[in-house]
Order: sequence, then C-alpha cells, then structure tokens
Amino acid sequence: MTSPTLPAQAATAQAATVPAGPLRPVLRTLAIVACLPYIALKAVWVSGGRLGIPDGSVLLDHPTMMAVANGVSLLADAAVVLLALLLTRPWGLRVRAWLLAFPMWAATGLIAPIMTAYPAQLLVALLGGSGSGTAGPPREPFLDSWVFPVVYGGFIVQGLSLGTLFALYSRDRWGRVWSGRLGELPARAGGPGLRAAAVAGAVLALAPATLCFLWAGGLTGGLSTGLAASYDSDRAVVDAVRGTFLVLAALSVLLLVLRRPAGLRVRTAMGVAWVASGSAGCWGAYMTLVALMPATEAGKEPSGLMITAYAGEMITGFLLAGCLALVLGRRGASA
Repeated sequence: MTSPTLPAQAATAQAATVPAGPLRPVLRTLAIVACLPYIALKAVWVSGGRLGIPDGSVLLDHPTMMAVANGVSLLADAAVVLLALLLTRPWGLRVRAWLLAFPMWAATGLIAPIMTAYPAQLLVALLGGSGSGTAGPPREPFLDSWVFPVVYGGFIVQGLSLGTLFALYSRDRWGRVWSGRLGELPARAGGPGLRAAAVAGAVLALAPATLCFLWAGGLTGGLSTGLAASYDSDRAVVDAVRGTFLVLAALSVLLLVLRRPAGLRVRTAMGVAWVASGSAGCWGAYMTLVALMPATEAGKEPSGLMITAYAGEMITGFLLAGCLALVLGRRGASA
C-alpha cells in the first residue's frame, strides 16, 4: 500500500527548487555586502574601539549598556546574511512559514522607516532645513558625520535587495495567497471578531499618529523641555514618517478585513499592511526601549506622553500584524 505521506513528500521535493537566473544571486550578494560595514563597525565598538565616535560622545557615558546594545544589533544585522541565503537556496523553501515570517516582518519594520526617512532628511537639509540628515534620537555629540551615510546607505541597500528577494520568494511559495482582488476573498477572511480587532487597531492608531503629525508640524506640547528646544527638521521627518506608517497600517488592514474596495489587488493591500504594521510595531518597540534607557543628557528625557505614544505605536503595530496574520492564514487555507 502507498504511504499517505508520500504525496506530501513528493510535493515538498518538487517545490524545493529555486528558479535559475542571475537576479537572485546578485541581490543576495548585494544584501550580504551591504551588511559588512555595519557589522564591522559594531564589532569594533563591542571590542572597545572608538572608530567613528568623537570625544565627548554620549555613547561613552554608558559603556556596559552600549556594549550590550551593540552586541544585539550586530547579531540582528548578521541575521540578514542568513535571511539572504534562506531566500535564495533550495533548503529555504522547506523552512516553516512562521520561522521566516516574523524575522522578515521585523526586518522590514526596522529598515522601512530608515529607507523612507533618511532620504527625506537629506532632501529637507538641502532645501534649508534645520537638521543634518541623521535619523534617530538626539545625538549631540554622537557620531562622526561619515558614519550616518555609511550605515544608513547600507540599510537602504539591504532593504531593497532583501525586500525584492522576499517578494520573489513569496511569489514562488505563496503566490496563491495574495493573488486576486479584495472582492474575491472568502467571507471568512474577515469575520466579525477579526473586523472588531482591526477597527480597534485603527482607533488605537489615531492617538500616536496624531501626536506624530502635530510634533512634525511644529507643536512642542508633550515634549520635554530639552527635546522641544532641540527639535529640528530631522526629528520632524522621523515623526512624520512614523505617523504615516501608522495610518497606512490601520487603513490597509481595514481594507483587507472589510474586503473593500472590491477591485483593489490583494497583494497591494497585503504588501502595504506588511510593511506598515512592521514599521509601527518594531519602530515603536525600538523607540520605547530607547526612551526607557537612562537619559544621556539632562533635560532631554522623553516625557511620559512621548513614552505612551511610542508604546501605543508598538501595541497598534503588533495588533494590526496579528490581524494580517489571521487574514493570511485563512486565505492560505481557502487557497
């Protein structure tokens, strides 16, 4: 008698092939090479070196904390190398979906705001803005000026190459899940409980998104005294980007669970929901962690309202990502 597991095994073996062609190897190489400057810089800092760190930098005030943070970030960027291999090698097609989905969602969420904000900061600076084109928390003194284009340039190359590889991988492995249009999704893809969760996520997104846009527009209410005094165009761009991703996350997930407008492509709504929810959840988590660390400069401690906004951003992103995961699961079952 034929074993009932053989068809599944045969299907797995047949699926575990990567389309030939030069594009994927080139993108894999770009992603890996783009990691090297950041990994090398972090390795120097973890080992006690000060390459790129000027005298008087706030990074030197808390050596133990910075060593731990640098070690974690070094491992996180090294994981990009593993992801690049996973997305381009036959064994990567056999990895369980959830083992790949969360790291890719997190990587997308951490890199997408940088890919968006850093070029915008440079443009604003060229147009006469008050910033210097260096995304992130207050940093005076912080790092030598050459560090930012090297690091953020590498992140942008990583994001473009890894994002393209993941899109190609998803098309090969799960193309049926995000094919078609919203009106063709089964009714169970957006049940009452899921709709309620999506609406709750959209409502929760309103508060932090509104604060982000108000701060980006020049309102200093809710900011600590020191941060309000040092607020410049760089921070305004970051806040505007954060608010935009929150709005996009809420809107795209609502469209998915409501299955409207019927003519919108599923892949468009899912792609926006993936990137935007990851950006809100992971960037909100990062900002919350930074806000809870010891302040590097007196008077520039994040206010309670700022920490609440960061936490709300994080919670909203994870809630909307959960809604997206349910839609993907139900869509996969029906497909």
